[in-house]
Amino acid sequence: MTIPNLPVRHLDRPPKQNSLSRRERERERSQPPAMAEAAGAQAPAHGPEEAPLDAGAIRSLPPNSTSKLRSMASHDHHHHHSHDHDHHHHHSHGDGGGNAAGGSWVGEDGRVWHTHDGLAPHSHEPIYSPGDFTKRAPPLASRAFTDRAFTVGIGGPVGTGKTALMLALCRFLRDKYSLAAVTNDIFTKEDGEFLVKHGALPEERIRAVETGGCPHAAIREDISINLGPLEELSNLYKADLLLCESGGDNLAANFSRELADYIIYIIDVSGGDKIPRKGGPGITQADLLVINKTDLAPAVGADLAVMERDALRMREGGPFVFAQVKHGVGVEDIVNHILQAWEIATGNKRR
Repeated sequence: MTIPNLPVRHLDRPPKQNSLSRRERERERSQPPAMAEAAGAQAPAHGPEEAPLDAGAIRSLPPNSTSKLRSMASHDHHHHHSHDHDHHHHHSHGDGGGNAAGGSWVGEDGRVWHTHDGLAPHSHEPIYSPGDFTKRAPPLASRAFTDRAFTVGIGGPVGTGKTALMLALCRFLRDKYSLAAVTNDIFTKEDGEFLVKHGALPEERIRAVETGGCPHAAIREDISINLGPLEELSNLYKADLLLCESGGDNLAANFSRELADYIIYIIDVSGGDKIPRKGGPGITQADLLVINKTDLAPAVGADLAVMERDALRMREGGPFVFAQVKHGVGVEDIVNHILQAWEIATGNKRR
């Protein structure tokens, strides 16, 4: 599948504060149409740098609201967000209707939804805390593994070793278990091609998905792009285990339980020893946290004792593994965690 080079709209940061106060916006929404039109006629036009609503105003809309966000003019901008790079892009904010041209709107569920210029609409659920391991979503009790095999989701920021872990797991498990793998990239199939090149599995057992837009949407809000190939591979090869790698993303990303029965979140020491205490659903609520590339700790000045302390505190005792995946260190521990969860969920015994 080839994804065209589409303009992309990001909601990774809240928009700028609107010039109207929250009280004025609430009063404006409560006005009868005639009064609202009259008020709008007297209001000055928005300048090119003004955003329509701030995050607080979005959350203030009633849950059953079908109000659309105000239209915004198409414009160019440059920003930095937590995908480890700066970039510049042009995008149209559309008419706010969530049509094929893109846009944002508030749905009947009260959440903000948006599209990426014709891609499936999805929302970004608000996150108000670093997360709680004891309150993480449990595996689905009603899962039918005959339809789709036990699925391991592997997520984490860009460059932390997700694809290297996919390769290591395939090599460790493929002789005893029937495996298949799905990789996610935004605009390429590079990770899937890497697995094929290094002989992780036969090529026909590997599917590379180009998600476009937000990589976390493909593993949480709109998982159909991954469910399709996972179910197909599971049925074609009578899989025991499926591996699904997310595209590289920020600390707010995590898998939906509708997609992943077991969630691994992988970080590495190159970001510094502060990363575990920053929290986020991946760090605090994944079934297993992997802290990778520990051999680089002296070079970057990361204190592994600090990372261990903070991982235990943030995850409230939830399991984590120090690893050097490229060199095979810690991989057997990771495999044991996966197989233990697989045995509990499916009733099968490891081989």
